[in-house]
Amino acid sequence: MPYSPRVSQTPPPTLVRRLGLGDAVVIGLGSMIGAGLFAAFSPAALAAGNGLLVGLAVAALVAFFNATSSAQLAAQYPSSGGTYVYGRERLGPWWGFAAGWSFVIGKTASCAAMAMTFAAYAAPAGWERPVAIGAVVLLVAVNLRGITRTAMLTRIIVVVVLLTLAVTVAASAATGLPQSVALDAPSLISAGPYGILQSAGILFFAFAGYARIATMGEEVKDPARTIPLAIILALGIAVTLYAIVAVVLLTGLGAAQLAASSAPLSDLVASGPWSWATPVVRVGAAAASLGALLALIAGIGRTTLAMAREGDLPRGLAAVHPRFRVPYRAEIALGIVVCAVIAVADLRGAIAFSSFGVLLYYFVANLAAFTQTEPNRRYPRMLQVVGAIACLLLVATLPPLGIAVGASVLVAGLLLRLVLRGIRRSS
Repeated sequence: MPYSPRVSQTPPPTLVRRLGLGDAVVIGLGSMIGAGLFAAFSPAALAAGNGLLVGLAVAALVAFFNATSSAQLAAQYPSSGGTYVYGRERLGPWWGFAAGWSFVIGKTASCAAMAMTFAAYAAPAGWERPVAIGAVVLLVAVNLRGITRTAMLTRIIVVVVLLTLAVTVAASAATGLPQSVALDAPSLISAGPYGILQSAGILFFAFAGYARIATMGEEVKDPARTIPLAIILALGIAVTLYAIVAVVLLTGLGAAQLAASSAPLSDLVASGPWSWATPVVRVGAAAASLGALLALIAGIGRTTLAMAREGDLPRGLAAVHPRFRVPYRAEIALGIVVCAVIAVADLRGAIAFSSFGVLLYYFVANLAAFTQTEPNRRYPRMLQVVGAIACLLLVATLPPLGIAVGASVLVAGLLLRLVLRGIRRSS
């Protein structure tokens, strides 16, 4: 009797649908308002000065194109993994891997950036890196307790952040509008197209938080309706908040001081009559960074889970905790890697590297959405064409070091997959 390999009939462990529309919006918003409001404006000001306002508008427009693609795809493929799954289904395994790998490496850098932003506001001088690593360990532990606890803590953090922004805007209003840093048309375009587009690429890092909603498609109730609506709502709220804070920072500090600051919101409040509120702003900024980090860990864990299920990452990372129903091995591995990045990287380099990976991720999302047909189409194909071109354009204008490191890590991942496939074929 010829040998027949035994095939297991046990389906892979799955996650549980526990998140409603409000949970999904809060998780996406928690990711976005922690990223841009407290970390991305300084390097954007360094690239474009007052022109970061134009860059912000460009980044928001590109984010909208990408959001519509993600929403359309998530409605058809409501499972963990986001564009990794969409790329595999619509374009093939290699495209899916490129998207998933770009997301994992880019968002791992985002985790490090958020942890370092938290430490910049919360840690005493000289203790920034140890405090950042401690924050990562703590939030990985929270995520391991289940997605509902992640959503609950994110709600609390979002409320704290909104109160902090209210204090900051009030402090700026009390200071008045210095004429020396008033915004005018020539100053908005003085950096030229390259500087403005570079600031847009950096600020796009902030808007990419809505991806967390799509990557958790396996845990959202009624995903075909909930995910598209949550993505658009979260993005709209975030864009409004970014615009308010950008104007407040530029008129209160000026582009040069903003570019040099590692904690711009607290510096703004400290420079005026509301200096007593500086500790309040620092607490809020630290909370925002923790909220973004919390949601990032959840999203990367789910994409890693999806890639491990397909064998594009070690299959052991696909394990789901029997009680808490979370990809616990993937999240623990992520925590270890992020701590290693914090030990050697700087904040601005992490943001540029993150933008590289995330823009390529959405490039694949736009291509995948372009191939969708009725009845799964929700938006015109022209949005996906413009979105894909814009992603590549913003990648090309990122700081050269960020492009070089990002491209090297992307190629290394593709080569690794090629080697692993060869090993499997020969075994």
